[in-house]
Amino acid sequence: MFLISKTCTILLNMLVDEVSITVRSGNGGDGAVAFNKILMSLGPVGGAGGRGGDVYLEGVSDIGALRQFRSKKDFAAQDGEFGRGQFRDGANGEDLMVKVPVGTVARIKETGEENEITKEGEKILIAKGGRGGKGNFQFRSSTNTSPKEFERGSKGVKYHLSLELKLIADVGLVGLPNAGKSTFLNLFTRASSKVADYPFTTLEPHLGAYYNLVLADIPGLIEGASEGKGLGSKFLRHIERTRAIIHLVSFENEDVWGAYQTIRKELLAHSPGLAEKLEHVFLTKRDLVDEKTAEKTVKDFAKKKVVAEAVTFYDDSDIKKVEAFLNKLENEKNSA
Repeated sequence: MFLISKTCTILLNMLVDEVSITVRSGNGGDGAVAFNKILMSLGPVGGAGGRGGDVYLEGVSDIGALRQFRSKKDFAAQDGEFGRGQFRDGANGEDLMVKVPVGTVARIKETGEENEITKEGEKILIAKGGRGGKGNFQFRSSTNTSPKEFERGSKGVKYHLSLELKLIADVGLVGLPNAGKSTFLNLFTRASSKVADYPFTTLEPHLGAYYNLVLADIPGLIEGASEGKGLGSKFLRHIERTRAIIHLVSFENEDVWGAYQTIRKELLAHSPGLAEKLEHVFLTKRDLVDEKTAEKTVKDFAKKKVVAEAVTFYDDSDIKKVEAFLNKLENEKNSA
C-alpha cells in the first residue's frame, strides 16, 4: 500500500507538458424591444446586447502551468448581457485568459490553426466572442417609428485545443541516466534537481540559469527512447529549440564511446535537425578512472572527430573548464 501511494505521488508531481482542453467564447446578448411611455417622448428605447467575451492564451514563466488542466478541461468566457429599456445596452462579457507556459504550442482541432506562445505576457486570441444583437431603437426610421424588430446575439465558438509544451532553453543537457546532469545543473545554476545513484532520478525537465544562459536538464534517455521507451521519450522534443547540446557521458560505463553513440542515435532518430546543433561532450566522473584511461578516452573521441573533455565536479580546475564553455555560449548569446 505504501509503495502504491508513493508511486502516485511521483506521477502527480511530474511535469504536465501535453493536454487537451475545450474552450468556448461568450455568446452575444440579445437586443431589447422596449418603448418609452413618457408623454412627448414616445418611441423605441430598446438597448443592444453586449458582446461575448473572447478567449486568449497568455504566456507565463511557470513551466508547470499546464497542471491546472489535469482535472478541469472545459473553459468558457462570459456571455454578453441582454439589452434593456431606456437605451441601456447590455454589458460585455469578460474575456477569458488561459494561462500557459512560455513555449506552449496550441493547435485548434476544428480549424487546424497553430499558435505559439514565445514570451511571458504574450497574449494570443483563440476564440472571438459573439456579437451583441441590436435593440429596437436601432431599427427606427422615418417610415418605421415604432419598430418591434430586434436582433439576437450571435453565438460564441467552441474549440478543442491541444496544448503542447516545448521548453525554450539555450542549452539542453542530455545523457544516459546517472551521467551527472542534475549535479551539473545544480552546480552551475540555482536549480535544485534531485540527485541520487539510481536510474531516472529526474522525472521531469528542470531549468536553471547560468547568468543569462538558460539550461534544461532533460530526463535520462535510454536506447529506444525515440520509439517511446523509458522516461525520456516524451521529453526529446524539449531540446529541439536549444542552441546547443551539452552531452554528459559517465566513466561508469564500460564502453564510454558506446554510451555516447546510444544517446546520439536517439537524438538523431527523433529529429535529424539535431545533428546541426553545437554539441559539447563532457566525460564525467573522471575520478573513477586513472589519468591514463581518461586521456586515452579523450583521444579516442578526438580520432572520431568528437571534441570531449574529461571532468569531475570535485575538481576546481575541471569546474573552470565547464565555466569557460558556458561563458563562451553566453557571450555568443549576448552578442547575437
